[in-house]
Amino acid sequence: MSTTDTGKGTAAQDDNTAVRDDNELGAAGSQLSTAPREDAPNLPSLGVIGWARWFWRQLTSMRVALLLLFLLSLGAIPGSLIPQSGTDEMKVEKFAQDHETLTPIYEKLGLFHVYSSVWFSAIYILLFVSLIGCIVPRTWQFVGQLRGRPPGAPRRLTRLPAYTTWRTEAEPEQVREAALTLLKKRRFRAHTAGDAVAAEKGYLREVGNLAFHIALIVMLIAFAWGQLFKSEGNKLIIEGDGFANTLTQYDDFKSGNLFSNDNLNPFSFTLKDFKGTYARTGPNRGTPRIYEAAVNYSEGADGEEKTRTIEVNEPLKIDGSNVYLVSHGYAPVVTVRDAKGDVVFSQAVPMLPLDANVTSSGAIKVLDGYTNAKGQKEQLGFNAFFVPTFAGAGQGQMQSQFPALDFPVLALSAYHGDLGVNSGLPQSVYQLDTKNMKEFKDSKGELFKQRLLPGETMKLPNGAGSVTFEKDIKEWAGFQVTQQPGSGWALAGALTAIFGLAASLFIQRRRVWVRATAGPDGVTVVEMAGLGRSESAKVPEELGDLAAILYDTAPGAPDPDADPTPDPQAVPAEGAEPK
Repeated sequence: MSTTDTGKGTAAQDDNTAVRDDNELGAAGSQLSTAPREDAPNLPSLGVIGWARWFWRQLTSMRVALLLLFLLSLGAIPGSLIPQSGTDEMKVEKFAQDHETLTPIYEKLGLFHVYSSVWFSAIYILLFVSLIGCIVPRTWQFVGQLRGRPPGAPRRLTRLPAYTTWRTEAEPEQVREAALTLLKKRRFRAHTAGDAVAAEKGYLREVGNLAFHIALIVMLIAFAWGQLFKSEGNKLIIEGDGFANTLTQYDDFKSGNLFSNDNLNPFSFTLKDFKGTYARTGPNRGTPRIYEAAVNYSEGADGEEKTRTIEVNEPLKIDGSNVYLVSHGYAPVVTVRDAKGDVVFSQAVPMLPLDANVTSSGAIKVLDGYTNAKGQKEQLGFNAFFVPTFAGAGQGQMQSQFPALDFPVLALSAYHGDLGVNSGLPQSVYQLDTKNMKEFKDSKGELFKQRLLPGETMKLPNGAGSVTFEKDIKEWAGFQVTQQPGSGWALAGALTAIFGLAASLFIQRRRVWVRATAGPDGVTVVEMAGLGRSESAKVPEELGDLAAILYDTAPGAPDPDADPTPDPQAVPAEGAEPK
């Protein structure tokens, strides 16, 4: 088996030969991909239609699509670094207070609502149009390639990057038949075209390329659909309390622009019990080991009640809604009596954690039913601090040492007067507005406050009543209820994009031709050549393997210039193949 080489000539002859050979490759060297050819526009002759066509070709080019994808990723950076009004209004307000100079600039640029801004939407839509305009013609072109046959062999196979030839005494028809069988066995699409066999392989590369771009479109649609119709609400529930999926039940709620209250899935659940355990020793002391909420839930208005345990990252899934367990805290039960000893308030009061050891703060508000020692109607308010594990009297402030209920203590400071709930202004249930309140004074004339253990009672000054810290300490769990339509399509698109990109990167589309013709001396000349979309060592290696197998079927014949009488003193090199 020997490899041919091209001859040398003058520079003019080489130029003419190169042009002629490029023309000879024609269909054989074309359509190894479905990427459209970009011809430089004849700018002086462009009219309105010409410029529109040129702009469309630029927009639908892969270069511009990658640029838009890069711009989209850059545009998402401020959305993750700057507080967003649709996610956390409180952080946006705090940012505005801390950065008075930057805030007006950010507002004009839409950086507080990046994903709904005009410039981000423009990039999003242009990328969407670019991908569609790129995929549709390439898909039709690829379908046409699949319906057709591999192109016939060019006239001069020696011009191809991978080439080999040898002479054999087998008939040309036998060589072509053996080559056709071999190539089909190697999963090539092959057929006989004239005096050669044409074969092609690696169509999955273009399938992967198209699948990748279609998957990007699916992901864009899924993300847009999810943003427009999504909903997200939070609810704090104390053990024994329930929740129904209606807008008025949420502590806070936000949704997409096209979301309607009718899109809320009907279901309800009750928090039966919350269980939390923590590491007692080691460097991870205080780290949660178990966080789980046992709930009874039902779907629809009259659904059958079911039992389920919700854990972190294991939500309750109900008809397209996901109920996540996101937070936890304690709710000490407090009983307040007026001057006559009548109970005017008795319920669990949720406290908000301030640190990892669940040092918590909150407020107790007695709105109705209280009368003081003079028989006057008033409202009571108590600033409250709760620690599940107190360090002990004289051993520090109200700072919890461990998140479990090892040594619970409740500290209260008392006020009376007007809580301001009738002013029409919203206020937090976890904070006490003391602007219109008066302090209860102790014997030293200072704010009346006291630490209570479970079961202890604090007597208000001047017989104004009492507050009891009950032994029953309940726990609460914070749940986040989300509806994110299109998430399944987004996941499917992401997985498809990964596999499609892998196929387009690791699969090479290539062509092989085997020509068998009778030489001037009647001996068959076999030529094999291969062509890939890009320079790669795989095409010559594969061509060598195919040639070695075909050589066994059609072994080489002696060269006409070889001396038929061997030199008895000549010793062939070890491993050399006889000619």
